[in-house]
Amino acid sequence: MKIAFHGAARTVTGSKHLITLQNKQKILLDCGMFQGLGKETDAMNRDLGFDPTQVDVLILSHAHIDHSGLIPKLVSEGFAGKIFCTPATKDLAAILLEDSAEIQRADTKFINKRRVKQGLPLYEPLYSIDDVAVSMGLFVTVEYGKWQTVLPGVELMFTDAGHIIGSAAVNLQITDNNNTTRICFSGDVGRYRDVILRSPSLFPQADYLLLESTYGNKLHDEVYSTPDNLLKWVQHTCVVKKGKLIIPAFSVGRTQEILYDLNQLSLEKRLPKIPVYVDSPLSREATEVIKSYPQYFNKRIQKVMEMDDDPFDFEGLNYIKTVDESKNLNYLEQPCVIISASGMADAGRVKHHIMNNIGATQNTILMVGYCEPRSLGGRLMNGDKIVRIFGEEFEVIAEIGSLRSMSAHGDYDDLCQFISCQNVQEIKSLFLVHGEYDVQQDFAIRLNRKGFKDVEIPEMHAEKILS
Repeated sequence: MKIAFHGAARTVTGSKHLITLQNKQKILLDCGMFQGLGKETDAMNRDLGFDPTQVDVLILSHAHIDHSGLIPKLVSEGFAGKIFCTPATKDLAAILLEDSAEIQRADTKFINKRRVKQGLPLYEPLYSIDDVAVSMGLFVTVEYGKWQTVLPGVELMFTDAGHIIGSAAVNLQITDNNNTTRICFSGDVGRYRDVILRSPSLFPQADYLLLESTYGNKLHDEVYSTPDNLLKWVQHTCVVKKGKLIIPAFSVGRTQEILYDLNQLSLEKRLPKIPVYVDSPLSREATEVIKSYPQYFNKRIQKVMEMDDDPFDFEGLNYIKTVDESKNLNYLEQPCVIISASGMADAGRVKHHIMNNIGATQNTILMVGYCEPRSLGGRLMNGDKIVRIFGEEFEVIAEIGSLRSMSAHGDYDDLCQFISCQNVQEIKSLFLVHGEYDVQQDFAIRLNRKGFKDVEIPEMHAEKILS
């Protein structure tokens, strides 16, 4: 048996890990899209690194695009097996993948107008909405905590990873040539003091562990300071500077956390009477899906819901639906808050809002989560004074801010707590995935000190033999 790492290998996005059994059957863990890697991104997304027709089954840890975003491409190129995930992941993936196809169509059209004028070859989307529809017909849902046969000799169980609604650690028991091997793929691990979700669950003992490492060398600020810090940015930008506060935020998870915090401030009568616009049709759909799974909320928010039946809504909140409504925000002269996807600011409507507001000192662009260093959000956080947006250069005049307490990824304390249920003596190898290489190197040292002897950081497309 062997495993190959075709994404999220010494980088954070593009999660794809391919297990090949002795009988040549293949199990793919995630099929994510690379994001925020500059000019390399498109080429990396067009080359999966393996033959989709040879994959027998796909197991999806959660719906975020960097874990699910290339499923329609996989299907359009010949994959016809089942896709296993939790019920909430299926519901979220349906809207996220359709939105991804729409963004590709719109961005390609926008970019190709310029390329025609420049005499350059035209871009083609990675897949279409029709490809998404075909893909969704292959999804099979499995509840947390139940073993499911996915192939002869291969048993799957999902355990709650606490990252977003429906997110799961993938636990496999594979009997191959009369030997049983236990594999756990963490997916993305959430936080143990998350504002909305339950903490990550315990998971069965593994022989091989694939562990995400996004924040493997960092500690987050306390989550309970987030509303106060968010309020400071609203007051500073909208009340004092009388500008626009632009917040790039992923539609699933981060947007709902921001809305929850703003709702808390509103209930406490501390939120200034400033209009808040959520400019992402996907965010509204995702919020409705998330509200339909209250059993995954933690006890604190369930208590809040006894007094407030919708903890993601408040006076002054407006959802933008159409493209014309989105464009009209550019002509607003009054102070406001605009929350728009995507979180790395590398796709979607938020790129247009940044482009139209980056040149004024009264405005602020507030980053509220991890950004790949080469993404637009990463370059802004890095202090770049000139950035390219849709092929044009813009001087960064607006103020750039960040909230370190807002992250759906666990820090190194959370990650260490997540794997504390494992007997280190039984772990044959621990593979660090979904992280930047320098972060992973630091985290590997920490894990060695905790008794994990064989910690590996695989390169892109590397293959490892599993005994």
